[in-house]
Amino acid sequence: EFGPAVVRAMLEETRPKTFAELVKISGLSHGTDVWNTNAQDLVNGVHEEFGKIPFKDVIGCRDDIMVYLMYNGMEPKLAFDIMEFVRKGRAKKDPEKWQEYADKMRKAGIPEWYIWSCSRIQYMFPKAHATAYVLMAIRIAWFKVNMPIYYYCAYFSKRAPAFDVKVMAAGSHAIRMKIEEIKAKGSEASVTEKDLQTTLEVALEMTERGFYFKQVDLEKSQASEFVITEDKKGLIIPFAAVDGLGLNVANSIVKAREERPFISKEDLLNRTLLTRTLVERLSELGTLDGLNETNQVSLFDT
Repeated sequence: EFGPAVVRAMLEETRPKTFAELVKISGLSHGTDVWNTNAQDLVNGVHEEFGKIPFKDVIGCRDDIMVYLMYNGMEPKLAFDIMEFVRKGRAKKDPEKWQEYADKMRKAGIPEWYIWSCSRIQYMFPKAHATAYVLMAIRIAWFKVNMPIYYYCAYFSKRAPAFDVKVMAAGSHAIRMKIEEIKAKGSEASVTEKDLQTTLEVALEMTERGFYFKQVDLEKSQASEFVITEDKKGLIIPFAAVDGLGLNVANSIVKAREERPFISKEDLLNRTLLTRTLVERLSELGTLDGLNETNQVSLFDT
C-alpha cells in the first residue's frame, strides 16, 4: 500500500478524469507490482513493443481481469480462474500453469501487453473496496469545498496527530514559520515534530482560506472536540490540545464547569485534575484571563 506522497504522484502522472479512473488509482495504490514496473511503464510507453497504453485500459483491480476476459469471449469460469491465479501472484510462482493460461488468452485475442501486465502482478485489490474508498474521499472532498469549516472541525477533532495551540491561534504567518522551522531540521526532526507539521499544513490551508483558530476558552472549549464559532469562521481549540493536558484532565474541566462556573484559579485547581503547571500554562495562553488567584474577595475589588 502506497503512502499519500506516492498516490499524489500517481494522480499527477495519470490525470484521472472519471470516477472509474479514480477507482483504478485506488486499486493500483493498494496492489503489489500493479503500478510499479507494470501499469506505470505501460502508461509512460517504457516498452517499445507495447507503445503507450491509455490509463483507462490498464489493469487496476482484480475484477477488471475477469470482466475484460469475458468481454473478449472467454468462458466465465476460465476468466474467473485466471483472475484468481493472477491476483494471488501465482504467475511468477507457477510459470508452467501461467504459460497455459497465457496461450488461452492469446487464442482469445488478448493483447500481449495485457498478458505481460498480468504476469507481473503479485497482489490485487478488489474493486468493491477501491470503490468504497473513493466514495468516502468524494464525500470528504465535497465538504472541504462546500462546507469547509465543518470539514476542518472534523479533521482537527478526529485526525490531527499533534498540536501547537500558540502557533495555531497566532495565524497563518506563525504557522508557516513553524512549518519551515521543522522542515529545516530535515531527518533530525522528531516524530512528534513531523506529526505537528502534518497538523500545521492543514491549519495553514485553513487560515489561508480566511478561517481562524480561537485560543482555548474556559467557558466554551470542549474536552477534545474543536467547536465552531458563532460566526462560522473559526474553531475554538479544545483543552486536550494543550501540551501535557490529557483527556482525563480535559474531561474533568468540562464536568466541573457544567456544575457551576469557576470563580478563581484556586477553585479551578480544587475542582479539576489540573496541576499548578497546567494552570500556569492555561494562564499563559490567556484562557484564565479575568479569574482571581484565590477564592478570597477583597473589599477593595471593583
